[in-house]
Amino acid sequence: MNRLRNQRVYLAGAIDRVADRGFGWRDSITPFLKDLGVVVFNPLNKPGDLGAEDDTTHQVKNLLKQSKKYEEFSNMMKTIRAVDLRLVDISDFLIVNLDINTHPCGTLEEIFLANRSKKPVLIRMEQGKNQTPDWLFGTLPHSMFFSTWDEVREYLSHIDTDTFINCENRWRFFNLLV
Repeated sequence: MNRLRNQRVYLAGAIDRVADRGFGWRDSITPFLKDLGVVVFNPLNKPGDLGAEDDTTHQVKNLLKQSKKYEEFSNMMKTIRAVDLRLVDISDFLIVNLDINTHPCGTLEEIFLANRSKKPVLIRMEQGKNQTPDWLFGTLPHSMFFSTWDEVREYLSHIDTDTFINCENRWRFFNLLV
């Protein structure tokens, strides 16, 4: 069926408070998504220079904070935030890497923004599904919470190819061929 071909996914997860800045899981899941024909929006590799979060930007952000140049830092973060939220806007679904031992401030905003549009939000919990924050169980379908990356891949393969799927009132597929 290949339902996910040309669908756009945003990869949400902590960046500034994790050791690898969030590159590892994003780099790991991206080839699988591309094999499905999914367009991947990675905030660490944006489709343009605006709001870049590369190594140089990371160093500049740290220097601005250490130098207490909060106005410059704030302006930089406003641009990054605006670009990331716009990528969430134009995404068809989100994949989120959530770890309760970090403080994923922007990730939570991205989750709630996508939820308001009833987009599918797949959450992979580092500590396991049973450790997902209670609030999220009242926000999103729990069938979209996963303990492992293999479960995420299996779910996406199911959505992509199985004849009958439970859309959870989230998945919407349109035939845009005219």
